[in-house]
Amino acid sequence: MIRFTVITITYNAEAVLQRTLDSVLHQTYEGVEHLIVDGASKDQTVTMVEQYKQLSDASDNGHKVIIQSEPDHGIYDAMNKGLTQVSGDYVVYMNAGDFFPQIDTLEQIVHHCRLNEYPAAERPGVLYGNTDIVDGEGRFLHHRRLQPPAQLTWRSFRQGMLVCHQAFYARTDIAKNLQYDTRYRFSADVDWCIRVMRETERMGLPLLNTQMVVANYTEEGATTKHHRASLIERFRVMASHYGWVQTFLLHCWFIVRSVINQDSVKSD
Repeated sequence: MIRFTVITITYNAEAVLQRTLDSVLHQTYEGVEHLIVDGASKDQTVTMVEQYKQLSDASDNGHKVIIQSEPDHGIYDAMNKGLTQVSGDYVVYMNAGDFFPQIDTLEQIVHHCRLNEYPAAERPGVLYGNTDIVDGEGRFLHHRRLQPPAQLTWRSFRQGMLVCHQAFYARTDIAKNLQYDTRYRFSADVDWCIRVMRETERMGLPLLNTQMVVANYTEEGATTKHHRASLIERFRVMASHYGWVQTFLLHCWFIVRSVINQDSVKSD
């Protein structure tokens, strides 16, 4: 059986965490490992996840829940801690407040991608899909503006992060060798995804589009709160992979496109 590891990073997340825990708990697919990496929360987060682990163990759903709570040096440091403990075949990050759109999402991914038909060494390096945006209460707002291409490559992110981090499933043997660069505060996930895709291409492995919505993403986050700093850092990340000149020209086009889209909305 293909196994998935879901990593959830938490810190004082009691207000939004329950829907994430419930979403993983109710996945019909049995091959699930859930790593919860907490940054020594001061609220009821740890109590919630301990109760969740007890409930999951008692349900005999085939899931394995692992909890770690200790101080960290930020979200990407916590993500690296999670990576060291992964035992599943694929790893995906689902942060507090995010959740699977269906109780059989993981089951559908395995079926649609025909994962059990691949020899272990030839399995896709990345599985990816669409994302829907939800509000703070978990209610649907809209489809994510950036949509994944039919065929993703590491060069695709020149057009922006076309695949949301929560919709990006990386093969574990690739992911564990590529730690998040903690020098970045907001965009280490973009850098990490690009590096995972580059390594996947180097190994001659496919990147498969699941052609389905695989994650519901809560809009508010660190990059939303620190939008300008996040954009500057993301420019640095893209320039490091695609070159300064190409990145600058692409960002000029992004600005022009944004103005055109705003004018179009006003005229409508």
